[in-house]
Amino acid sequence: MSLWLAVLAACALSYALKLSGYLVPEEALADERVRRITPLLPVALLTALILTQALLDDAGQISLDARAAGLGVAVLALLARAPFLLVLALAALTAALVRMLTG
Repeated sequence: MSLWLAVLAACALSYALKLSGYLVPEEALADERVRRITPLLPVALLTALILTQALLDDAGQISLDARAAGLGVAVLALLARAPFLLVLALAALTAALVRMLTG
């Protein structure tokens, strides 16, 4: 029962957080600093998520394993301007091969 209560509380908190965005005054959003930073936030958050998931193990220590190899290949493919689906396929194949070779 407490698990469902936690899930419902998280849903309510998430909804309240999204709803609070409508309460921000228009003047605050029109500020030049906010207008420059806002488009960069999703990129920064996604980058942080990808790096923490790819480079940290369960204990929070840096771990260079199959995930890091897949990320490296994905970065190289993106720099080569490969199509996104090819980037995903190359990263997944690299991670699978490294896991197969290491055991």
